Amino acid sequence: MLIKPDNRHLYLQVVDRLKNDIEKGIYKEKEKFPSEYELAKRLGVSRVTLREALRTLEEENVIIRRHGVGTFVNSKPMFKSGIEQLNSVTNMIRHAGMNPGTIFLSSNTQCSTEEDIRRFSCSEKEEFLVIERVRTANGEPVVYCIDKLPNKLLPEGISCDKESIFQLLESITHINITYAIAEIEPIGYHEKISPILQCEPETALLVLKQMHFDEKDEPILYSVNYFRADKFSFQVLRKRIYS
Repeated sequence: MLIKPDNRHLYLQVVDRLKNDIEKGIYKEKEKFPSEYELAKRLGVSRVTLREALRTLEEENVIIRRHGVGTFVNSKPMFKSGIEQLNSVTNMIRHAGMNPGTIFLSSNTQCSTEEDIRRFSCSEKEEFLVIERVRTANGEPVVYCIDKLPNKLLPEGISCDKESIFQLLESITHINITYAIAEIEPIGYHEKISPILQCEPETALLVLKQMHFDEKDEPILYSVNYFRADKFSFQVLRKRIYS
């Protein structure tokens, strides 16, 4: 069906049309689009116009373009959260109506590094428990987690097999994490982590680094979480400040 012209730029009409076709299921998630020639012919637009529309859709993460292979419909994020909300991965998965799970990779004690001394304001002799896990949603790996906390906070011999570190701290040590300072950055394919999360080569990762504090402003937990960018979407609420 051809595009019906209106007052907007033609490529924007193509963007809306393709989004609408995806919503209707004409093009399904991970499905390959027709060739540029065929798609432009179906829509009744030039290939130049189509390419501009596809570029816009790629910037909005609606599609993925694989060089030499074709254009594919991107997966919709399963999980959406405001980054200003301090929420555990476990709760994020549950709120999406899915079952959280954990694959434990390692748990060991390490001596403090220069970064640990800076982050936790601790001594050089401080020891830290480092836990590496993969979090799953309905059995599918979605987050790679590295958690680090002072060894002295946990009783000797305590098992760290709980899904939520927050719940472990609250139930065993009665420490309540009240806020965190976070930074987030996108990265491309990671040689170690991307295969563990079963990512396609073009699937990006969102790295969320957080320093967690209790109600006394004491640093408790440092975590680095690698989220599949095709599964998670984070928003930030920004309010205007009037001078």
